[in-house]
Amino acid sequence: MSLNGKFASPFVWGAATASYQIEGATELDGRGRCVWDEFALQPGKVLNNDDGRRACDHYNLYPQDIALMKEIGLDAYRFSLAWPRILPSGEGKINPQGLAFYDRLIDELLENNLVPWVTLFHWDLPQALQDKYRGWLSKEVAARFADYAYLVSERYSDRVSNWFTINEIRCFTTLAHREDYHAPGGRLPEKDVNQTIHNALLGHGLAVQAIRSATKQTARIGLVENLDTFWPIIDTPENIAAAKQAWRDANAAILLPTLDGKYSTAYLELLGADAPEFTPEEMKIIASPCDFIGYNYYTGIPVRANVTSQVELHGKKLINPGYEYLKFSSDYPRTDMGWPITPKAIYYALKFTQEEYGDIPLYITENGMAAADKEESTGEINDLSRVEYLRTHLAALAQAQAEGVNLRGYFVWSLLDNYEWTLGYTKRFGITRVNYTTMERTLKLSGKYYAQMIAQYQLAEQTLIAEVKL
Repeated sequence: MSLNGKFASPFVWGAATASYQIEGATELDGRGRCVWDEFALQPGKVLNNDDGRRACDHYNLYPQDIALMKEIGLDAYRFSLAWPRILPSGEGKINPQGLAFYDRLIDELLENNLVPWVTLFHWDLPQALQDKYRGWLSKEVAARFADYAYLVSERYSDRVSNWFTINEIRCFTTLAHREDYHAPGGRLPEKDVNQTIHNALLGHGLAVQAIRSATKQTARIGLVENLDTFWPIIDTPENIAAAKQAWRDANAAILLPTLDGKYSTAYLELLGADAPEFTPEEMKIIASPCDFIGYNYYTGIPVRANVTSQVELHGKKLINPGYEYLKFSSDYPRTDMGWPITPKAIYYALKFTQEEYGDIPLYITENGMAAADKEESTGEINDLSRVEYLRTHLAALAQAQAEGVNLRGYFVWSLLDNYEWTLGYTKRFGITRVNYTTMERTLKLSGKYYAQMIAQYQLAEQTLIAEVKL
């Protein structure tokens, strides 16, 4: 696929990571404990009992990783700050060594003409806040998050203008407390699960307000959501309408209240007595205007119209929603995570967003796949499956943008192989291989493919600029 003429200019090409997955140095320079440090200590919670104590040692090797980004030709780097590295207890006393690390990282990025895109929270909640307030079950944590957002945006906003508040709310709420699969873990009653979601949304809104009040230059702020995505298995009007309704129903807990400023009547009726406690003022805060939305995308669900079906949704059974989910056959192509490969679903997610919310700027903030990479005797990693995954998804994105979707950029997940949460170091998502013994980095075939795609785009953009000048 050639990108010439496919993506409108300007378009941001980046890569994404998360602090706990790559930084390591969890016991150095005053960093506090986080919920993932504690969760990984519980036997059996993480495969092989792996933890993030060393991870990719990005804390020490970040200059090498930035040189790699420059080699690939990236415009931007999306990374997260470790809340407990900056505020070891989540509140109160500041750790100057933590602030200084991100000063060094940001400065090194800028010196290499890479734009920093900062995520404030990617799941490493300070354990002290979990112990003191029961984590996101308390609205106090939403307030503490806003304090932290003010602190770091005031510190770095002379060099950072692009901010994401929270990454993937469902992972530290429903996956943590409905399924006991992510930190901090521990199943909660359904009403409490829904309260953690609401409180995280409140934290997002408060953080938006805090960043705007603290920044030294114009701030661009958004939420990152791993929304549920659907596509019509056959593109008939009835099936497309069914897929769109499935999209609205499934995203009624997080994405839509952020954009609508309210929970839908259907969503609250479905939850019934398990609905969260909230006030009209809190909903206004949650709807604090964003400048863009980030979508993390990995897989989707095929849908067709059906008037007599039922689906599992938000921990409940929804009867006769007007659509049904189709099951994947055993021979359907999947990633090494077992996730079906469904590029058509991201196209429809973007189109549905455009139809509902008009010209809101969108970024793909994560997209990639785990693959069973093999290192050749030559040292190469020819991850053809990942190349094709990227190719087909970029083609779907290009089509959506050509049809008017306001898609502004793409961040591949991930720059590096890293700590994959409850799966430890067994799954590799990187376009760069990390040898976890030596910490050597090797650019995979997918990384070379991505670099060439960026170079083709940049060449086309330069040609267009030259033609305009003529």
